[in-house]
Amino acid sequence: MPATERRPARRKAAAAAPRARRAPATRARIVPVTPGRWPDLEVLFGEKGACAGCWCMWMRLPRAQFDRQRGAGNRRALRALVAKRAPGLIAYVDGEPAGWVAVAPREEYARLENSRVLAPVEGDGVWAAPCFFIKPAHRGAGLTAALLEAAAAHAARNGARAIEGYPNVNRAERQPAAFVWTGFESTFKRAGFTEIARRSPTRPILRKALGRRLRRGSASHNALRPARRAGRSPDA
Repeated sequence: MPATERRPARRKAAAAAPRARRAPATRARIVPVTPGRWPDLEVLFGEKGACAGCWCMWMRLPRAQFDRQRGAGNRRALRALVAKRAPGLIAYVDGEPAGWVAVAPREEYARLENSRVLAPVEGDGVWAAPCFFIKPAHRGAGLTAALLEAAAAHAARNGARAIEGYPNVNRAERQPAAFVWTGFESTFKRAGFTEIARRSPTRPILRKALGRRLRRGSASHNALRPARRAGRSPDA
C-alpha cells in the first residue's frame, strides 16, 4: 500500500491515544510550612522563587523594597517568616511538594493598604489567602481548591472570623499561570466565598465567614476532595 494511503490511519491512531492523567487532589496532604519543611518549599519554588524572584513576598512588601530584595533577599525574608510561624501551607502529592498557598492575617499584606482596587473592606478578624503556586505537573487537578479549603480551616483554627481572596475572573481563553497566581473567581465561589467588593471588572474581593464548627475542626488536611468544576479554571 502506498505511504500516502497509510498516513490517515496513523493520525487516527495517534488522536485516539489517551492523554496522561494528572494525580487528583484527593491524594494531597496539606500542612503548614515549618522550618523543617522549608527545603521542600525551596524545591517547589525552584531557582526563580516561584516567579521572577518573588518568593511570595509581593503582597507583603512595598514595591520599592520588593524590587531591592528581589531574588535572594526575598528568599531570606520568607525564610525568616517561616522561622517564626507558618506564613502558608504546602501540599504534597505522593510525598513530593506540589503546591502552596499563602495565608495570614490580612494586615500582614502591606500591598493591600496602598491598593486602589484591593484596599481592605471593613471587617474584624479577617485573614487572606492572596497567593497560590501549583507545580506545573499538578495544574488542572483541583489542587488550588484543596489548598483554599485547607487555608480556610487553618485560618479558623487560629482565630480568624473570616477569610478573603482576590482572584482573577474566569475567561474563555486559557490564561498564563504567571498572571493567575491569585486563583480564579470560580474556585473561590465554589468554596463558599461571596463577593463583597469589585473596584475593577477583573479583580473582585471575595470573603467567607468562618463558623465555630470550622474553627474547632481537625488540623489534618489529608485526602481533601476537590470541588466540582464549572467553566475553564486551569489551576483550580
